Amino acid sequence: MGKEGTTNHGPARVTTIAFADSPDDRHNRSSAHDTLRQDESHHRRRSASRDSISSVRSRIHQANYGIPITYRTLSFQASESRALSENGGDNTAKDKLRTPGDDLACADEHRVDVETLSQRLRVSPTVGLSSDAAAKRLQQHGYNVLPQRRQNYAKTLAGYVFGGFCSILWVGVIIFFICWRPLGDPDPQPYNLGLAILVIIVIVLQASFSAFQDWSTAKTMNSILGMLPSDALVLRDGCISSVPTKEVVVGDIVRLEIGNKVPADIRLIETSGDTRFDRSAMTGESEEVEASLECTGDNILESQNMALMGTVVTNGTATGIVVFTGAKTVMGAIAKATAGVKAKPTAIQQEITRFVTIICGLTICLACLILFAWVGWLRIQHHSFMNVVAMLDDIMGCVVAFIPEGMPVGVALTLMLIARRMKAVNVLPKSLATVETLGCVSVICSDKTGTLTKNQMTVTSIGFVDQFLSSEEAKESFTQKTQPQPLARLVTAARLCNGANFDPMSLEKPVEARLTQGNPTDGALLRFAAALTSGDQHCDRFPQVAAIPFNSKTKFMLTLHQTPLDEFKRVEKSSSSTYKAFVKGAPDVLLPRCSQYWTYRSNTIARLDEEARTVFRELQNTMSRNAERVILLCEREYTSTNSFHSDGLSQENLNHCATDLVAIGLVGIFDPPRPETSSTVAACRRAGIRFFMMTGDFGLTGAAIAREVGIFTGDREPDTFSTIEERREEGPEALYSSQSLLLEGSQISQLEKDDWNVVCGYQEVVFGRCTPETKLRIVNELRSRGNTTAVTGDGVNDAPALKAADVGIAMVNGSDVALEAAHLVLLDKFDSIVDGIRLGRLVFQNLQKVISYLLPAGSWSEIWPVLVNVFFGVPLPLSSFLMIIICVFTDLFLALSLIMEKEEFDLLSLPPRNRKKDHLINLRIYTQSYLFIGVMETVCAHAMYFLYYSRYAHIPMTDLFFAFEKYTEGFHGYTEAELTAFNTTGQSVYFITLVLLQWGNILSIRNKRLSILQADPIRKQRRNPWLLLSAVLSLAVAIFVTEEPGIQSLFGTGSAPIEFWFLPLPLALGILVMDELRKLCVRTWPRGLLARIAW
Repeated sequence: MGKEGTTNHGPARVTTIAFADSPDDRHNRSSAHDTLRQDESHHRRRSASRDSISSVRSRIHQANYGIPITYRTLSFQASESRALSENGGDNTAKDKLRTPGDDLACADEHRVDVETLSQRLRVSPTVGLSSDAAAKRLQQHGYNVLPQRRQNYAKTLAGYVFGGFCSILWVGVIIFFICWRPLGDPDPQPYNLGLAILVIIVIVLQASFSAFQDWSTAKTMNSILGMLPSDALVLRDGCISSVPTKEVVVGDIVRLEIGNKVPADIRLIETSGDTRFDRSAMTGESEEVEASLECTGDNILESQNMALMGTVVTNGTATGIVVFTGAKTVMGAIAKATAGVKAKPTAIQQEITRFVTIICGLTICLACLILFAWVGWLRIQHHSFMNVVAMLDDIMGCVVAFIPEGMPVGVALTLMLIARRMKAVNVLPKSLATVETLGCVSVICSDKTGTLTKNQMTVTSIGFVDQFLSSEEAKESFTQKTQPQPLARLVTAARLCNGANFDPMSLEKPVEARLTQGNPTDGALLRFAAALTSGDQHCDRFPQVAAIPFNSKTKFMLTLHQTPLDEFKRVEKSSSSTYKAFVKGAPDVLLPRCSQYWTYRSNTIARLDEEARTVFRELQNTMSRNAERVILLCEREYTSTNSFHSDGLSQENLNHCATDLVAIGLVGIFDPPRPETSSTVAACRRAGIRFFMMTGDFGLTGAAIAREVGIFTGDREPDTFSTIEERREEGPEALYSSQSLLLEGSQISQLEKDDWNVVCGYQEVVFGRCTPETKLRIVNELRSRGNTTAVTGDGVNDAPALKAADVGIAMVNGSDVALEAAHLVLLDKFDSIVDGIRLGRLVFQNLQKVISYLLPAGSWSEIWPVLVNVFFGVPLPLSSFLMIIICVFTDLFLALSLIMEKEEFDLLSLPPRNRKKDHLINLRIYTQSYLFIGVMETVCAHAMYFLYYSRYAHIPMTDLFFAFEKYTEGFHGYTEAELTAFNTTGQSVYFITLVLLQWGNILSIRNKRLSILQADPIRKQRRNPWLLLSAVLSLAVAIFVTEEPGIQSLFGTGSAPIEFWFLPLPLALGILVMDELRKLCVRTWPRGLLARIAW
C-alpha cells in the first residue's frame, strides 16, 4: 500500500465529504489529503498549527474595541438589505445609501451547494486551482491583504504641528507677532518678528522630526514583523503546497487545523465533525462557533458553514473553498468601518502626558503670576519700567524657559534605538511600548513544552499494571516469536490514534533519524510504533472512519476505525456496524472512563478494580517524577446502528466511544529541557523576577522539569493544595513565602480570593493540568495584585494568557494564535528573554537621564532670569532667543548622546520597577534637577552675569537689583544704547555659562551611583564617543549665535569677552565634584536621608 510511514488511511488525514462524487473522485481526494500531509514543507515541523496565518501587518494592530459593535452593525445591515431586496425595495434609493452590509447581503456563497459553487469559481475540490490560474487571479484581484487604513494626512500634520508642547509654542508665536505689530507700532522691533519666525522654525523642526521618527519607527517595526512567517496550506495542481497568505486567491482549496488563523473568507466543504471557531475578535462573544457543512442562516455573517478571515480554529480540522479575499472579506468591511477608532495610549505615552501636564500647569501658573504682578504692581509703581510689549515678552520668556522642547525628541529616539538593539539580540517587540514594559516584569509565567523544553519527545518507558518496561526492553520483547498481546495492542493504538506522519523527504532514513510532521507527542509515538513494526500494516487493517483530535480541554484524542475483515465475519449479517475505537490522553482523565485493563503476563483482559486503578496512579506518579509526559492508551469495540456522515462523530457517538474503555498501558515520553533554560531561570531570579510554570502536563511531570531547570530550588517537597488553607490561617506575615508550591488544574478552580493571596505570594510555583481558561485566570490574579506579568508560550492554549499579560512572549516556532496574541517574539534561544529584560530596564534608565539632563538648564536656570527681572528689577539676564537655542540645540545635542549610554551597572541585579509607583519623572528627579543641579547652575550663571557687569561696566550687583525704570539713560553715566549693549553681552555670558556648565552636568548625570573615576567616558566599558561629538556641536552653536554679526543684529546677542569662555569650566567641574560627593554619601549611607531623596 505504500512505503513505510505513509498511508492512504492515516488518522489525521481522513475526513468526511459533504458532496456526492464518484469512487474515483473519492480516491483522488483521499490521495490529495495524503499529499496534504506529505508535501508540507520542512518548516512545518515547528508546529502543526502554523500553516495558515493572517497578514503579518495585522500583527501590529492593537485590540480594536470598535470591532464587535461594527460586526453586529454589518450583520444587521446585511439582514435588513436582504429583506428589502426580497420585498421589492427601491433599488435606486438603496444604491444611493449603499453600505458594506448591502454587499454582504448579496452574497450567496454560503447557500449554494458545493458543486454549484465549485463550477462558479471554476475549481475542482479534489485538484484545486492550477498554478497558472492562481497567478492570473492574483494579478486580476490583487493580494489578499486588508485595506490599509487611509491616513488623514491633514489630521496627522495637525497633530505634528499643534500637538504636545507645540500648542503652547503657537501661543508664543501669536504673542510675538502681536508684540511686533500692532503693539509695536509706530516703531516695531525686528527682534519680536525674529522671535516669532524662530519659534515657527522650532515648531517645523519638531514636526519634521516627529514625522521622520514615526516613519522610521514604522519602518523598523515592519521590518521586525516581516521576519515572522505568514503561510497557508492550499491545494494546487493536485498537490498541497505552502504559499504566503497574501497570495491566497478566490477558488483556492485551503486546509485548516487547530490553532490556524483563517486566511480568508472560506466556505467549508469538509470538517472533522468537532471543528469550532473562535470569533471573539470579530463578534466580542467568547462562545465558540461550531462548524457546519450546511447553511444555518440567510445572513453570511451568521452562517456556520463559513470560516471568516481573522477567526481562529480552536478545535478540529476543516477544508474549504476561498470565496472572498482582502477588502471583500467581512474583516475587510470591518476594517473600513473602524478606520477612525483610536488606539489606547501606551504606558510610556501616559508617562509623557503626565509630565507635559505638570510642566504646562507650572508654566501657566508662572505666566499668570507675572501678569498679575504687572497689572497690580509694576504698572502702578514702576509704570515706565515695563510696557505691555516687555510684559508679554517676559511672559513668553517664562513659557519658553519652562518647556523642555527637546524632550519629546530624546524620548522617541531612545525607544527606537533600544528596539533596534533588541532586534540585534533576536528579540522582536511589536510596539515601542513593549520595550519599556519588559523592564518592569516581576513575574514570568512560562509554558513548559516547546518553551522550557526542546519539544523533541522520545518514548522512554512503557507501563502495564503488572509489568514495567523501558523502550529498549519493549523493542526486545516485540522481536520475539511470541509477542505479548498487550504490547502489540499498545503499539497498534500508538500508531492508529495518532495525528503525525513522517516527512516524505526522510523516509529512507532510519526511524530514529526521520523527521515528523504534526504534534511532537504524536511524533514520538509514531517513531516508537514504527521502530517495532514495518510498513503501515495497522493502517491497512484498520481504515479510519472518524477522529476527534486532541485539545487542551478534553485532554484526549479518539479515532474510530473499521473492524478488520477477519473480525467482521461474526457481525456481517447484522444491521449494525462494528468499529474499533482507540483513545489516548491524560491518565487522570481517561482512567475514570475505563472499566477493564490488559494484563501483560496473562495476555488477558481483566476488570479494572480499585487495586488496579491504584497501581495505574502509582505508576503514573513514578513516571512523572522522572520528568516524563505520561499517556494512557485505551481501546474498545463500538457497535452503531448509524453510519458516519459528513458531520463526523456526534456528541452522542463521542459519549459512547469514550466510555467503558479497556486500558492497555501507559507510555512515558521524555522531552529534554533546553540547554539554556537553567541559566535563563537563574538570571531572572537574580533580577528579582519570580519564575512560574503553567503546563498542561501532569503536575508531577512539571515539578520534575521545574527542579531540573531551577524553578524549584529547595530540597523539600513543594507545598500542595492542602497547605494553602493552613498558610492562610497563619496571617498576613505568611503570605510571602520562600517555599515552592505545586497545584493541579482541578484544584485551581477551588481557590478563593484569600487563597489566591497565598498562592501569589509564593516564590516558586508550578501549575499542572492547565487549560487555556486556567492560564488566563492565573495571569489575571497575578496582575490584580500589582504584579507586572509576562507569559511565555507557543501553543494555542497559551494564546488567551499571552494576550492578557502585560507582556506576551511567543517563540518564533509557535502557533499562529500565539504569535498573534504575543507582544514580543523570541527568534532564537529562550535566553534572549534575559537580554530583552536588560534592555527594557536600560531604556527606562536612559530616559530618566535624558530628562534629568534637560531640566536644570533648559527649564530651571531659564525661568529665574525672568523672575529676577520681573520681581527684583534686574535687567533681563537671558533673552527668549537664547533660551530657545539652549532647549532646541545646545542641550538637545548632548541629551541625544545619553541615549547611546550603556548600562551603568548590572541592571539584572536590581529588583523590577513598580509601574504604579516608580514614574518616569518623579519627585526625586525634580529635586535633583531643580533644587540641586539647577540651583548650582542658576547661581553660577548669575554670578558670571554680575561679574561681567562689575568688571566691564563697573556696575556692582547691588545697584542692578531693584533698578527697575532707573536702568535707562544716565544710569551710572551710560547712555541707553551703551546700557543695552552691556545687557546683550551679559545675556551672552549667562548663555555661555549655562552651555559650559551642562558639560559638568552630563558627566555627572550619566552615572546615577558610580563615581566618574569608575565609569569615565574614555574607558572601553562605558565609552561613548557621541558624548565628545555632541559637546563640540553644542560649543559650535554657542559660538555661532554669539559671534555671528547677523544674529547679533537681529536677536540682540553680543560677543562675550574671552575669559568668560573659560571661567565657567572650573564651575562645571565644581558641579561634577558636588554631585560626586552626593553619590559618595549615598554609597556610604545607603539608608540615609540623602539616599532616600536622591534620584
